[in-house]
Amino acid sequence: MALVQSHLSPNRPRERRAIALLGRLSPGALAGLVVFLVLCVPLIAPTWLAPYDPTAVSPNEIFQPPSFHHWLGTDQFGRDMLSRLISGTHVSMSLGVVSVSLSVLISLPLGIASGYYRGALDSVLMRLMDVVMAFPGILLALIIISILGPGLANAMIAVGIGEAPAYTRVVRSAALGVREQSYIEAARAIGAHDTRILWRYVLPNIIQPLIVISSVGFAVAIVIGSSLGFLGLGAQPPTAEWGTMVSEGRTYLRSQWWISAFPGATIGVSVLALNILGDALRDVLDPRLRRSV
Repeated sequence: MALVQSHLSPNRPRERRAIALLGRLSPGALAGLVVFLVLCVPLIAPTWLAPYDPTAVSPNEIFQPPSFHHWLGTDQFGRDMLSRLISGTHVSMSLGVVSVSLSVLISLPLGIASGYYRGALDSVLMRLMDVVMAFPGILLALIIISILGPGLANAMIAVGIGEAPAYTRVVRSAALGVREQSYIEAARAIGAHDTRILWRYVLPNIIQPLIVISSVGFAVAIVIGSSLGFLGLGAQPPTAEWGTMVSEGRTYLRSQWWISAFPGATIGVSVLALNILGDALRDVLDPRLRRSV
């Protein structure tokens, strides 16, 4: 019995190694982590950080360039761009969190069921995922938005559903590898029910690859969400959102460049930081790809 239990607890040494490697992240990965943490601050407390009301109109201060009074300038309605950027960070990060969470909630049961039970269920689910993945992410989001209607909540749903097939494939692949391990066979030999095996032994072993794809998927969600906002299908005015802010300033790009430049730069920096962080997490959490980081 003790021998069986030793096979049923394969995760603790791996988790200790992962925690130790977190302290050996490259400077680029640490920079990505810092950027991500900075972006999380407006997600928690946007109103505390914004110096002005992000939706307050000031006709006497329209098109003010960056200055000590308005650090990032003002837009065509006299709204403070720094306050709108902080508020937009809250909206865009919330979109990423909700859409990634929705993708995970959809992919976990589908991917585990497909990878663990195989057979006809696996074939049906994977062909369904193939059909959904045949559409580019932004096109699929547009189709869903056309059905649900424009709006921030519907954009979150559209992005979450659109990204779920990629998550499902990763979960399935991890479940396929876990189901063949000796400790799964040992659990079956002592009469463990499938529910117990899935909850205690399969699920903990697919969390690591799910974390990696979630970090990259977070960046994808921000890009698609911002694209929907740019097209007027995401967050609706006067709500501040990165893509919407870029769209509002494109008419004035030659003269009042700051209206689009700052939210556009924020999108680029955020996506780059999240991708670098995702690569670092992959190196740390996947022993097959682990290298000196």
